[in-house]
Amino acid sequence: MTSHSFVSMKIVLISVLSSFLLAASAGNFYQDFDITWGDGRANILNNGQSLTLSLDKTSGSGFRSKNQYLFGKIDMQLKLVSGNSAGTVTAYYLSSLGSAHDEIDFEFLGNLSGDPYILHTNVFTQGKGNREQQFYLWFDPTKDFHTYSILWNPQTIIFSVDGTPIREFKNLESNGIPFPKNQPMWIYSSLWNADDWATRGGLVKTDWSQAPFTASYRNFSAQACIWSSGSSSCSSKNSSSNSWLSESLGTTGQQRIQWVQKNYMIYNYCTDTKRFPQGFPSECSLA
Repeated sequence: MTSHSFVSMKIVLISVLSSFLLAASAGNFYQDFDITWGDGRANILNNGQSLTLSLDKTSGSGFRSKNQYLFGKIDMQLKLVSGNSAGTVTAYYLSSLGSAHDEIDFEFLGNLSGDPYILHTNVFTQGKGNREQQFYLWFDPTKDFHTYSILWNPQTIIFSVDGTPIREFKNLESNGIPFPKNQPMWIYSSLWNADDWATRGGLVKTDWSQAPFTASYRNFSAQACIWSSGSSSCSSKNSSSNSWLSESLGTTGQQRIQWVQKNYMIYNYCTDTKRFPQGFPSECSLA
């Protein structure tokens, strides 16, 4: 065998192996999620590689992870409802159950054709939310798939879009501020009608002549601690593969968040004086 042939074969083998590893690490919607509501409006496609949610005047639809997680690095690619999506909300979030639940939210608020989506984020701790930050995106989220990520570890929660961090909620328990760290959470997503508030405070209603509305999902990935029967799948033995458990924003990450918040943030609860006339929540000054 010539050296050229050997090199060519090596490249092919590496390519095949890389493809196998990628496939092995990619999520499968049949294996990872249960469709929880929608009466046929949610569909898993392409042998489990993609999923769609639909909304019409009768009902929306949604799904939930089979596993609960206590900390994780969660990625999902979404392509949002196109055209006139006013009144619709596509929600993608982590949540536990009960009145004192914890929750980490991405919500995508639809809009009239040509007007931008609003990305709405929130963090609930022990049943208390009211920590909304909202953003425009620097691209059209209906034209292609984009990656929306949540890093949740004992030190911080970081929201990212296509690898760019947009928001951080730090663990400030030492200052008396609760942080989600004790309640395992499921991953949820749903597409539903919220035209009483979603678009311009409810002034713009859903145009049902445009239904069904459809959002698409692919490439789910979870580097995460699965919680089952009262114990976590993470341990010190595999700490090297769980580097995300101690991951934090470096200087570059902080600069990128500042860039996003300067150019694309449209609402921040930490600057809403009308809402908090007696003073902002304490994390606003500490973060």
